[in-house]
Amino acid sequence: MNMKQQENDGVNGYISPLPDAAWNSRFPRSLVLLGSTGSIGTSALRVVERQPELFRITALAGARNVRLLARQAAAYRPPHLAVINGTAADELASLLPAGYRPRIHTGQEGYEFLAALPEADCVLSAQVGAAGLRATVAAARAGKTIALANKESLVLAGGLIRRLCHETGASVLPVDSEHNAIFQALQGHDAAQMRRIILTASGGPFRGRDRTFLQSVTREQALNHPNWSMGAKISIDSATLMNKGLEVIEACHLYNAPLEKVEVVVHPQSIIHSLVEYNDGSQIAHMGTPDMRIAIAYCLGWPRVMHTGVEPLDLLSVGSLTFESPDISLFPCLELARKAYAGGNGLPVVLNAANEVAVDLFLQGAIAFLDIPRLIEAAMQAHDAAPHQNMYDEVESILTLDKTTRRVTADLAGARG
Repeated sequence: MNMKQQENDGVNGYISPLPDAAWNSRFPRSLVLLGSTGSIGTSALRVVERQPELFRITALAGARNVRLLARQAAAYRPPHLAVINGTAADELASLLPAGYRPRIHTGQEGYEFLAALPEADCVLSAQVGAAGLRATVAAARAGKTIALANKESLVLAGGLIRRLCHETGASVLPVDSEHNAIFQALQGHDAAQMRRIILTASGGPFRGRDRTFLQSVTREQALNHPNWSMGAKISIDSATLMNKGLEVIEACHLYNAPLEKVEVVVHPQSIIHSLVEYNDGSQIAHMGTPDMRIAIAYCLGWPRVMHTGVEPLDLLSVGSLTFESPDISLFPCLELARKAYAGGNGLPVVLNAANEVAVDLFLQGAIAFLDIPRLIEAAMQAHDAAPHQNMYDEVESILTLDKTTRRVTADLAGARG
């Protein structure tokens, strides 16, 4: 990245410089996949399978899903693997083929090590939740190109990651389908000419339902997303619209956009993945089949546009595309996210931590669906009432607040129970 391009990127407000010409032409590309056993990670490996000449798997990290990680490792034979702890590492080692002995790393330190590997050309940050922050920051410190699927990294530490990227030359390419759509719609345009960002939301499985129905929602109903195949946590976030709230915060950090320029529109068909509206009144939308391989391939192969195996969108069979406003009265998580970003002082950290605890409690059957936003709001109010300073701009202070909020939220849930 030359200085002129860095200056231009700073003017346009994007969170990072874009990859330079040398990186753009570097193939085969060495990949580190953090979260390789999750929905994003497995989709990324499907992309790699179609064009193996373009990629080399250097590291895979799979936390607790040791058996799937072992199968992935046997197929690609990367020199580095990572799991959650020593027990998982021992089990993984026992499952690997004879003669294949990679270095197995453990815990957060292991993930951070993989994220900063000197030989890594691209790091896919696809862990779920706040657990992905340290590795994303490590990749940014090391000046890596980061294919970012872990939105929580920006929700918790968007300012820190922006600063690191411009200090080290690290690049962020957004994997979230909505932000990948916005990123593509901004190419070739001056972001200063952008009037607003329009994030589309499917509305989740409970769009159009009333409060009476939501009071008795089951775990299985909430996990049944109408359009996307996702992990449990993200599926629940989609059902509450918290996923869209986190994406609003993510948009503000990625594109240096003020909160009032980021809007959410419910689009049940999930065909338009998001839009950018410009000062002349035009809107540029990204359309496609709802399949994450499109966004993943766009980032891993940048600037190439690769074959993904995704069935092209057939406009004649799509039918009508509809749009409506989100119902904030029934799905208050979206508004809570806006309040958290506007309030600052660590509130986005509190929002995310309280949400992760509440979602986990719901999945365990310990609280009801409508208790999720209630717990989050109570945790935010508890933080507002506590003495604190605007000091949440480094990893340790962020994670300390994250830990404190988890304890507070669990206590609040116990008191309510």
